[in-house]
Amino acid sequence: MALTTLDPKTALVVIDLQKGIVSLPTAHPVDAVIKHASALIDAFRSHGLPVVLVNVAGGAPGRTEQARNLAGLPADWADLIPELKQQPEDHIVTKRTWGAFTNTGLDEHLKKLGVTQVVVAGVATSIGVESTARYAHEQGFNVTLAIDAMTDMNADAHANSIARIFPRLGETGTTREIIELLGSTRA
Repeated sequence: MALTTLDPKTALVVIDLQKGIVSLPTAHPVDAVIKHASALIDAFRSHGLPVVLVNVAGGAPGRTEQARNLAGLPADWADLIPELKQQPEDHIVTKRTWGAFTNTGLDEHLKKLGVTQVVVAGVATSIGVESTARYAHEQGFNVTLAIDAMTDMNADAHANSIARIFPRLGETGTTREIIELLGSTRA
């Protein structure tokens, strides 16, 4: 479904744009993802809407078939990238699972602000972004996914999320479409 509307109280949730993650090989150029996410951040801030910056600092403890490989990541791998221009009013979430809502208090924070919709962007499309969007949808938030402000380490996984999963969780749009809709609904 194409992007139709943004609620008056919509928050932007940016997933894992941190030094260690953006240094990994991705399916799409990460510089373009960062540029689009930064444009969304600027637009949300200019409209006085909440911005949530998420980083990951660990993983869930359960066994997996695919080993976690943190070797070679810089010591500051969990630090948010400077292009996000973190502001004091931004809400920072450090997660230890795939999704930004699990055990972080994000749900309560957004509901306390009266947020009814989230726009989600970041890395990785099929992991952190999708998990966050799934939980937001399950909790009753309207969900919009900024498809040009995200990428994955696996092109097939990225394409699957966009084509098959996201239409079932909410609406998708480009950064330009989201920013234009922000401007037209708040003019």
